[in-house]
Amino acid sequence: MTHWIDNLITPLAKREEENLYRYRNTVDSPQGAVISIAGRDYINFSSNDYLGLANHPDVVSRFQTAIKDYGAGAGASHLVVGHQLPHHNLEKALAEFTGRDRALVFSSGYMANLGILSGLLSKGDAVIQDKLNHASLIDGARLSSANFLRFRHNDLEHLEVQLEKTTECPRKILAVDGVFSMDGDMSPLKDLSSICKKYDAALMVDDAHGFGWLGENGAGISEHFDLDQDDLPILMGTLGKAIGVAGAFVAGSNALIESLIQLSRSYIYTTALPPACAEAILQSLKVNKDEPQRRAHLKTLIDYFKEKTANLNFQFLPSSSAIQALVVGDNSRALALSERLMEEGMMISAIRPPTVPAESARLRITLSAAHTFSQLDQLIQVLEDCQP
Repeated sequence: MTHWIDNLITPLAKREEENLYRYRNTVDSPQGAVISIAGRDYINFSSNDYLGLANHPDVVSRFQTAIKDYGAGAGASHLVVGHQLPHHNLEKALAEFTGRDRALVFSSGYMANLGILSGLLSKGDAVIQDKLNHASLIDGARLSSANFLRFRHNDLEHLEVQLEKTTECPRKILAVDGVFSMDGDMSPLKDLSSICKKYDAALMVDDAHGFGWLGENGAGISEHFDLDQDDLPILMGTLGKAIGVAGAFVAGSNALIESLIQLSRSYIYTTALPPACAEAILQSLKVNKDEPQRRAHLKTLIDYFKEKTANLNFQFLPSSSAIQALVVGDNSRALALSERLMEEGMMISAIRPPTVPAESARLRITLSAAHTFSQLDQLIQVLEDCQP
């Protein structure tokens, strides 16, 4: 008898025919500007390690020391005996860094977004989101049972049309990406904050791709746009991208954090982040403060890349962030370009639907402070050679 699980393989063949099948590359080196896959080195333009901190010697050293002090794992959820001193110290540091009353550490950004929306909203409430938001925000909205409305990407007029439909909803959250993960552009947060105040909605921002490098001190999108806790009441940031370790946090008022501790299922019912990770994050935050040249170098690289690729016969989406999207459109063409770049020693993944909209397959080029101008020049030369 054939079990239904055995039949799952059938629709996967169709995905492969449509060039939508996803494969994993097994990396056999630490993260960095250069990584090794199957024994061959590649310049790494696919990582979210924007500041090159994932393998920083001080961060690694503190992680190793913390394992000796606190062990490998937390052993329990935060509300049992898993909330250890490093977690406590990290939350205090994150609150201070972002200018918020308090912060709460989650195991991942995905779990944080699920926990915020499902913990704060319920049937009869409303959540309004940008059409290009990250999957975790979409899933959190669905899990909340609130009315779920979406507006066209960065379209403020359409946003207000959607908000007009929520006047009877007691609680409303407008949730957006700060830096959009597949496009690299930013939400117009000053305008969004004003609109939220007009409609009595709470603004929530997923700052996964801005926290650590954006802003004068690297505090992220809120610092970049000079938005305080009243302007941006629900701030989520991740700790495994520019910060280079793992986990995520939510920062805001005491009422927000206490509510999430009591109501967020993805916080309550999961083992706490290993305390050694919290110690490594604290060290990474210190390195980021002590070495502002990393953020400055990254911003210089972004400007350099944009200038040098401006006249190429490729469609680059408008972006002033470390994410530079080269849109190809066709899935097979995106895969072919990615494979050509790998042949030339460049690691850039092809991003295809459903991660991005249909007919917008792309190469998502990510820049890091660990990159050199020479490495960017090599990439730009190969792109010149590959122009259609």
